Parts: sequence; structure tokens; C-alpha cells
Amino acid sequence: MDDDDIRRRRDDALAALTREPLDPLSVDELDERVALLEAEIERVKAHKAAAASHKAVAEALFKKG
Repeated sequence: MDDDDIRRRRDDALAALTREPLDPLSVDELDERVALLEAEIERVKAHKAAAASHKAVAEALFKKG
């Protein structure tokens, strides 16, 4: 399994999610879906910030050396 396979599976999951019909969902189910997606967005943002911080620390370390 290579990176393309992993990326494709993630893309497939996201594509499937965006193709799901919303009409059958109740208002409560839509609220729950929005809350879950917002939580996932925050999780991704936190991971991105940590990765950027880690990268900055590594770059600073190698510039000194």
C-alpha cells in the first residue's frame, strides 16, 4: 500500500460524505452532523498548528547548527 492508496481512501470517504443526501435528515441530525464536522475542523487545525510549530523548531535548530 502506498501513499496514493491512503490518500485515495481518504478522498473517497470525503467524497461519499459530500454526496450523501441531506433531505432525509432531521434538524437534530443536521445539527449533530454540523457539530461533528466543526469538531473535525478544529482537530485538523490543532494538528496543523502543532505541525507548523514542530517544523519551525526543527528549522531553527538546523539553522543554528
